[in-house]
Amino acid sequence: MTGSTVLRARGLTRRYGEDDGLVRAVDEVDLDVPAGQALAIMGPSGCGKSTLLHLLGGLQRPTGGQVWLAGHRIDTMSERALARLRRDSVGFVFQSFHLMDELTAVENVELAALLAGRRPREARRRALHLLDRVGLADRAGHLPSALSGGQRQRVAIARALSNEPLVVLADEPTGNLDSAATLDVLRLFEELRTAGQTLVVVTHDARIAAVADRVISMRDGAFADDSQLAGTVHDGRR
Repeated sequence: MTGSTVLRARGLTRRYGEDDGLVRAVDEVDLDVPAGQALAIMGPSGCGKSTLLHLLGGLQRPTGGQVWLAGHRIDTMSERALARLRRDSVGFVFQSFHLMDELTAVENVELAALLAGRRPREARRRALHLLDRVGLADRAGHLPSALSGGQRQRVAIARALSNEPLVVLADEPTGNLDSAATLDVLRLFEELRTAGQTLVVVTHDARIAAVADRVISMRDGAFADDSQLAGTVHDGRR
């Protein structure tokens, strides 16, 4: 694996069922994601894009094939080692936010850093900085129930950045948002791309392509098209 590649998959496969009920959710996919690239994986519901993202982030085990994250082959890792690698190297953003309802915005963001062993003062300082970065400094003390959907997703993005991950994996991050909130999140992803953050975003929303360096289309568990967008260069930046 080259030093410039954050994610690599070879023959990555995830199947469910057997015989007539066999479903090829991900079907022998090969993928390389260079550092600093913003990749959008698109396709209709059920095409396998979310399953692929979960395999790349170590949230699911593949049926076959190999996947590397940050130079480590993760499909053969123990659960403990895999959890440690996810904590230190991956930021996850989900459609349903997955915030803890009983914690404030700043507590949600700092939790990942605390679990990674950072000192409380350092974790709080980092969390406040990230909330300011996503435009929510004035909402730090609010519970998720007091935030709009777009604000909750921005808190989730701040949380994903808490441990300075090598890659952010986002699963339909605008799926539960209205148009105005979607634009806010898209602008934030554009800022992350410009800053050189490696991003892999799965979506059915064509607007995601506007903040991507590369777009892959999936059909029936496999890649149907892989396009490098105009104006990009080999390190993944425009």
